[in-house]
Amino acid sequence: MIAEKYTKIIAAELNVASGFIQNTINLLESGATIPFIARYRKEMTGSMDEVVIAQVRDRLAQLKDLDVRRAAILRSLTDQEKLTPELETAIANVATMAELEDIYLPYKPKRRTRAGIAREKGLEPLADMVLLQRYDDIIKRAEAFIDESKGVLTAEEAIGGARDIIAEKVNEDVYARKRIRNLFQKESQVAAKVAKGKESDGVKFEMYFDFHEPLHKVPSHRLLAMFRGENEDFLRLSFEVDELQAHEILERIFVKGSNASSTLVKEAIADSCKRLLFPSIETEMRQWAKEKADKEAIRVFAENVRQLLLAPPLGQKNVLAIDPGFRTGCKIVCLDRQGKLVHNETIYPHPPQNEVKEAIHKIKSLVNAYKIEAVAIGNGTAGRETERLIRAIPFDREVIALVVNESGASVYSASAAARKEFPDYDVTVRGSVSIGRRLMDPLAELVKIDPKAIGVGQYQHDVDQNALMDSLRDTVESCVNKVGVEVNTASEELLTYVSGLGQALARNMVAWRNENGPFKSRKELTKVARFGDKAFEQAAGFLRIRDAKNPLDKSSVHPESYPVVERMAEKLNCTIEDLIREKDLRAKINLDEFTSDKIGMPTLLDIMQELAKPGRDPRQQFEMFEFDKNIHTMHDLHKGMRIPGIITNITNFGVFVDMGVHQDGLVHISQLADRFVKDPNDVVKLNQKVMVEVLEIDVERKRIQLTMKGLNTNPEKGSLSY
Repeated sequence: MIAEKYTKIIAAELNVASGFIQNTINLLESGATIPFIARYRKEMTGSMDEVVIAQVRDRLAQLKDLDVRRAAILRSLTDQEKLTPELETAIANVATMAELEDIYLPYKPKRRTRAGIAREKGLEPLADMVLLQRYDDIIKRAEAFIDESKGVLTAEEAIGGARDIIAEKVNEDVYARKRIRNLFQKESQVAAKVAKGKESDGVKFEMYFDFHEPLHKVPSHRLLAMFRGENEDFLRLSFEVDELQAHEILERIFVKGSNASSTLVKEAIADSCKRLLFPSIETEMRQWAKEKADKEAIRVFAENVRQLLLAPPLGQKNVLAIDPGFRTGCKIVCLDRQGKLVHNETIYPHPPQNEVKEAIHKIKSLVNAYKIEAVAIGNGTAGRETERLIRAIPFDREVIALVVNESGASVYSASAAARKEFPDYDVTVRGSVSIGRRLMDPLAELVKIDPKAIGVGQYQHDVDQNALMDSLRDTVESCVNKVGVEVNTASEELLTYVSGLGQALARNMVAWRNENGPFKSRKELTKVARFGDKAFEQAAGFLRIRDAKNPLDKSSVHPESYPVVERMAEKLNCTIEDLIREKDLRAKINLDEFTSDKIGMPTLLDIMQELAKPGRDPRQQFEMFEFDKNIHTMHDLHKGMRIPGIITNITNFGVFVDMGVHQDGLVHISQLADRFVKDPNDVVKLNQKVMVEVLEIDVERKRIQLTMKGLNTNPEKGSLSY
């Protein structure tokens, strides 16, 4: 019954047939992963994508949490002997956590309050009398409640106690709280002021020293900046509404006349707003606004991480990778086509040593000795100088040189995973390996690094860290399974993100591979310790075995669908290899003949697409990029200059572009295109190559303002026009 209730609610909210929602819930509850459901259970879900399936999962968790809290409140009310049929019905029908807490508020155990003290003095009947608003002689009636033994010495004290009780009733009224909450959400202003005496120390928050903006308009990055300023004790933040408007709303609810009792009710409303209701709702608004800002910042960060992980790979090449440096030298490693470290050493071509000839000779000899096809150069300190050196070397073979974003390489090099893989090498060698490998395959290498250390997004350290990690886990898992994993070369870290595996199974797979040699078929996966039927179901379709005898083991066709492909080949009197190789054979297949209770047209269409390009990498083709050879530092820039750059970060307020001057420039959202842009992701993507024009340069503050207007004429994301 409860599951059916969840299904109806989610189906209505997402506008999806309840049958598909129920199937999705059943799959999630059985332990199926989102990538598996989206890829291999399309018939059951109506071909929902991963985003919608994640919404089903998250909403289901919210509804379950609501029911857990609902049950706890019902138990509390039962223990207090205050649960009535009407109250039970109201609690059963509540739709949000806020409404549920509003209902429970009057019954919630609380510390001793002014209203509680007044009740102890026997003043609640007077408060109820005032709320009826039938009497004008309220002072005379209050005299009946004077009782020295209870501490009520005057009529004025009795009236004050009644006012406190009414103020609390106003605060705890479900409808009143709903109306004021709605007012705050729609009309409140976020106000920030500088903390006393922090004007000079908090200069980085100067724009918020006297700041007001409607809550519903303030963008997430500004809100998070203000919260950070408050947390660092430089700002004081408040959420303000028009008090007169709030009083009028509450008076329409509680004021029923125009006598002395009504006046007292108005006073109680004003007191409640100042002392109880406003602080309570403002606390809610802080949490609500923070959660909303967190959600948007996490979305932006996750999208940046997704684009980084799905960046085009160079592929299997012999790579010479360099982690540049001046005084400490340039750390060089040579990697074979599988990314295995085969050589490392250090050269000193830059000041103070200036061993240029020796460095050139060493690099040329390494390129020849290890048949190097590409040179990867980290973009940190001495990056442009090293790039210039490499491009000037007359190699004896064709070699491409590329600058690689090294953000996070130092984090990986000091990690337990790096120490485990390279126990005999120091952090500098590990960092160079990371630079080289992320050129060959960004996804395989970046999964080893905490996504927060990659250097993209906005305010990722200020948001809810649990929500951030959940989102990043979804993002990384989605990317890994979208691309697929070659089981015989994948690292333990990469295998961890494959649908249905996790760290323990990934470790067992690597151990089995080390002991027994490469996997020869997907079926062999079941020989791994703890690799049961469920894990095989969830993972097998995403694992590739390049040298497998069965060509389907190299594809994303799930083993459960192998019999269908075999019947197709049998029907055409050919082999599966023939089906893959010959387009004309595939054209003869009538898919309607192969539908069944378990396999429908969506799966059959996926199979046909995969047979056409088995194991196809969904990532785009790798593109070469070079910075302007004449631009190396900020001092080389001037206003109006047009130069190539590469997008390194996308935020809600604009994008950052690396032009090779050791300081990224900002293209504000208003300067992204000739048309209005609401979301930068609608125009550009991470690692996109673009042309920019310099608007302003502030060398002292290390700020560069750029524009892309009129320079990238094709508005489609990812396209170029220079």
